[in-house]
Amino acid sequence: MTNGNLFIVTAASGAGKTSLIKALLTEDEHLKLSISHTTRKPRLGEIDGVDYHFVDDATFLAMLGDAKFLESAEVHGARYGTSQSAVEAPLQVGFDVMLEIDWQGAAQVRHLYPKAISIFVLPPSIDTLARRLNSRGQDSAEVIAKRVAAARTEMRHVGEFDYVTINDDFNVALQDIRAIVRTQRLAGSAQLQRYANLIQTLT
Repeated sequence: MTNGNLFIVTAASGAGKTSLIKALLTEDEHLKLSISHTTRKPRLGEIDGVDYHFVDDATFLAMLGDAKFLESAEVHGARYGTSQSAVEAPLQVGFDVMLEIDWQGAAQVRHLYPKAISIFVLPPSIDTLARRLNSRGQDSAEVIAKRVAAARTEMRHVGEFDYVTINDDFNVALQDIRAIVRTQRLAGSAQLQRYANLIQTLT
């Protein structure tokens, strides 16, 4: 069994999950982000190997055929996948790992890792979600309309997740996710393993 916790964070595009995860990673050295592979083109400012591993369709399909992905999905016309080795290696040495994936990938991961902790980030309203997508200045009105429609479908799966936070106030949502991570680390089974030597001297 792995030593670290596996966290899944899911949200519709524009709900703010990426910003929340980045903020959490800057303050928590024991938390690692699994960087997904994707066939979509990099957005302005995105860096290969930091934001995503950007690959072509042939490379992605070859990895899929070799069973190198823990989960994979097609979203908005692009393929996304999580490398199994990139997740398992840090877990096995005690790091907690966070996956930023959609609801389809989350379902696949929960099937393989039933103890994974899943978190869904909701926007405070559809109007807010649309405004956030518009503020990026990256997509046409038609594309944004499609993303908003897809978001409604994605958010219907919120009941499948262990925890839910609403990203109305960024700092409150960050505190929510921080609390979830800390709660899981304080679970009895984890603490018994982490402090086995101390507990032996106390009992």
